Amino acid sequence: MKKLVAILLTLALTLTAFTACGKAPASSAAPDGSASPSESIAPAAQTLKVAAIETAYGSDMWKEVAAAFEAANPGVTVELVTDKKLEDVIGPSMKSGDYPDVVHLATGRPDALTETLIKENGLSDITDVLDMTVPGEGKKVKEKIAGGFTDSSLTNPYNDGKTYMAPMFYSPCGLFYNSGLFEQKGWSVPKTWDEMWALGDKAKAEGIALFSYPTAGYFDAFFYSLLYEVGGPDFFTKATRYDEGIWETPEAQAAFDIVAKLATYTEKSVPANANNDNFTKNQQLILDNKALFMPNGTWVVGEMKDAPRADGFKWGFTALPAVKEGGDAYSYTWFEQCWIPEAAQNKDLAKQFVAFLYTDTAAVIFAKAGAIQPIVGFANTLEGDNKLFYSIYDNGAKAALGAFAATEPVEGVNFADTVFTAVNSLVNGSKTQQEWVDGIIKDSNTLRGALK
Repeated sequence: MKKLVAILLTLALTLTAFTACGKAPASSAAPDGSASPSESIAPAAQTLKVAAIETAYGSDMWKEVAAAFEAANPGVTVELVTDKKLEDVIGPSMKSGDYPDVVHLATGRPDALTETLIKENGLSDITDVLDMTVPGEGKKVKEKIAGGFTDSSLTNPYNDGKTYMAPMFYSPCGLFYNSGLFEQKGWSVPKTWDEMWALGDKAKAEGIALFSYPTAGYFDAFFYSLLYEVGGPDFFTKATRYDEGIWETPEAQAAFDIVAKLATYTEKSVPANANNDNFTKNQQLILDNKALFMPNGTWVVGEMKDAPRADGFKWGFTALPAVKEGGDAYSYTWFEQCWIPEAAQNKDLAKQFVAFLYTDTAAVIFAKAGAIQPIVGFANTLEGDNKLFYSIYDNGAKAALGAFAATEPVEGVNFADTVFTAVNSLVNGSKTQQEWVDGIIKDSNTLRGALK
């Protein structure tokens, strides 16, 4: 009897083993093929290297988001590097072949590291991230990102229909002012440039300059908005792609005339402080009622939160005045970018991290630090100054998007310097308007043949 029982047990175990071998493993995928929100979609025991610029928003928000990503993906460790001069930290390593997997570093910075990677085809195509399901949510990434933010040269630098940079923290850029001063004086915010010049004369009589700017680099958002105002979206596209003869049109001349005239209304001390060390002195002019307007982004509130200010000071914000009565007023939307280097070693996990950045979890963490992402409907949750700033597009202003197109490197040509930095020379009188325009035409002609 014992022998018979043993034989039966052996047969039973054998049948069980064959059944197990023939059974497919249970799938953790959702009906649409995406990973189940309750499951980690990342392979275990991996390290993701993330590098993020530390701005006025601080670095703690990145630490929180990294921790949240780790919690959602057991076995994954995020190796996070943040620094105010991120280029100095990751640049040398990248030159030796050691690249981060994800980088948050916008274009438009003095070291131009992101632009260098663009010119060298060093960014990975992340178009497929837009079709990924946001981890833990039912929407795709492209459904959460506000319209237009993945359709500009700031995310699609090669004009090839592909996305290489993810839009991150955005900020409506326009003219900031002390609305308290305007209330005290009974002044109205100019709706046209003619009204702006009239206000400038009125303020000058009281010892107040019409204009200030932190650094000449801030003329990027200003000038892009102006190009939209003088000629519309089609003119903007032609100008930013260096079309032949575009800078010799009446529209371009109108833009040049406005900038040159504004230079004469600018507080004369501005160029001397228009650098990374002293730019807050130029911003302080607004808080001290020594200048009326300055171009900036919403981050200026955080930068100047501890600065002294005139009695009754209140932040005001407006789009650029229209070129003529009834014309369109534009506010440029500046946004930072996140990207994956082409040489990254862990691209799949990097894409999962980028998708995670658009979760409600990450958005709330970033927003606590004042960093607002272009997520559909998120602005409705804001309060205070942010509600004022982000509602500008609800008050008649149009959004300007885009930038000068990427080109192959051209020795001796830095178009941002040619167009924007030269404003310092217009203000201090070391360069004439015609010399400025001639430089733009010359470099635009050179860059046209180097377009990517």
